[in-house]
Amino acid sequence: MRITQLRRSRHRFLALLGTAALALAGAVALPGTAQAANILSNPGFETGSLSPWSCSGNLGSIVSSPVHGGSKALAGAVSSSDNAQCTQTVSVQPNTTYSLSGWVRGSYVYLGVDGGASTWTTSPSAYSRLSVSFTTGASQTSAKIYVHGWYAQGTYYADDVSLDGPGGGGSDSQAPTTPTNLTSTGKTSSSVSLSWGASSDNVGVTGYDVYSGSNQVLTVSGTSATVSGLSPSTAYSFTVKARDAAGNTSPASNSVSVTTSAGGGGGTGFKQAAPYLFEGWGDPPNPTTVMNATGIKWFTMAFVLDSGGCNPAWDGSRALTGGVDQTAINQIRSAGGDIVPSFGGWQGSKLGANCSSASALAGALQKVIDAYSLKAIDMDIENTDEFENEAVQARILTALKTVKANNPGLKTIITFGTSTTGPTYYGNRLIEQAQSLNANIDVFTIMPFDFGGGSDMYGNTVNATEGLKAKLKSTFGWDDATAYSHIGISGMNGLSDQQENTTPAIWTQIRDWANGHHIARLAYWAVNRDRPCPGGGVVSNCSGISQSTWQFTSITAGFTG
Repeated sequence: MRITQLRRSRHRFLALLGTAALALAGAVALPGTAQAANILSNPGFETGSLSPWSCSGNLGSIVSSPVHGGSKALAGAVSSSDNAQCTQTVSVQPNTTYSLSGWVRGSYVYLGVDGGASTWTTSPSAYSRLSVSFTTGASQTSAKIYVHGWYAQGTYYADDVSLDGPGGGGSDSQAPTTPTNLTSTGKTSSSVSLSWGASSDNVGVTGYDVYSGSNQVLTVSGTSATVSGLSPSTAYSFTVKARDAAGNTSPASNSVSVTTSAGGGGGTGFKQAAPYLFEGWGDPPNPTTVMNATGIKWFTMAFVLDSGGCNPAWDGSRALTGGVDQTAINQIRSAGGDIVPSFGGWQGSKLGANCSSASALAGALQKVIDAYSLKAIDMDIENTDEFENEAVQARILTALKTVKANNPGLKTIITFGTSTTGPTYYGNRLIEQAQSLNANIDVFTIMPFDFGGGSDMYGNTVNATEGLKAKLKSTFGWDDATAYSHIGISGMNGLSDQQENTTPAIWTQIRDWANGHHIARLAYWAVNRDRPCPGGGVVSNCSGISQSTWQFTSITAGFTG
């Protein structure tokens, strides 16, 4: 099946090369060039958002590295079925020559105008400039500019895109009228549906930007939208602005406040089966192979650490983008899955301990969120530098509160050790600080292992989780169902560091208990070890016990909450 897809993509790729060559050949003898002035909005993506660009499959994101100029660039996470095309429509003058250029990086990156000329480059390891000219038709008043990659060729980057020429009508500075009568037409525990009256414009409205508070969360072409990824039982305030092709925006509509539904048990509505995958250790498997064999969709990617100066990097040394970690993430997303990065762990230079303030830490977390357009992040808080340091605990929780407020729909997870009966002193302190700071943590995940050799891994896991539930109830005033819905379990497959043995049968028991009590998250360390090696001891690339390959991942995939 994969060979067939590759051949199909190659055929389409060669066909497109022919089209691009013809388009370029037709753009040779052009009238005089128009007065030079970049009429694109957000050409270097320095606003930190995509608007007014729109990307297919929601595969576009704004990243801080690599960039050509300024501090931001566009990243298009190409999949096997989507070339991550990002477009912007602008007003143009009829029968006028325009010059389009931009800086791109990646395998097979294309720049052009819809229905007209285009150009491309193949596999630049650094930013390379593309340029092409085109002439508008006799009655043409708008042009759609695009940049895209190619199927299954990996993430591309674009920056400093320029369309030089006069704007439509010479100087469209008139903004659309204000959208009217914004109302909520429905809601769930994780989404709100909205509708509004259409705006008018002297040239034409090209889209509507939906805001939650001060954050733009959605861009649509019509007069209705559904904002998803929200938290249950949470109040949100929405407004809408209209935008035209010249980038003029209207005043904000009336504001509408909506509180999402409670959801199951009044909890987060968030369910995640996400075993750990580590690209820097233990013969990392191909994630697509594991997904196809087990049905797992999420992976917890380990570990994001400090590379110096409060700068995040995989394992503290591998760049956020362009390396083996990004390759794995692209493979996971191409196969219909997603990832949650884990910050911290037991050892290494950790961002929580080394960033000087909560705001600096929030900035480091935001770099990773932007790099991958994340839906969730996990802070694995361990050891004396983070877990047993109350000031660092508060710094981490405050940073999580900040990024959650700045990224509507983002889920925040904290992972920490436990005793056999529930949180330790520092675990209890962490939960109390989360409540005191109003950090709005979605999932408190415990690691119920390293209790000692010969431990009852099922019984101790259940007892530890019940102890966590009791602490969440007493701290937040929740009922049983709500407390369970904020709990995660992260185990260790096979032999642990202390020779405990979690067998596939025991892990199945734990999973079934987790499903029966409707907790939020199930994970284990690690997919790298989900291979048999009876008598192999505690090693990085197998479990040390007799099992089937990927058996623990298959069991975990059966977690539904």
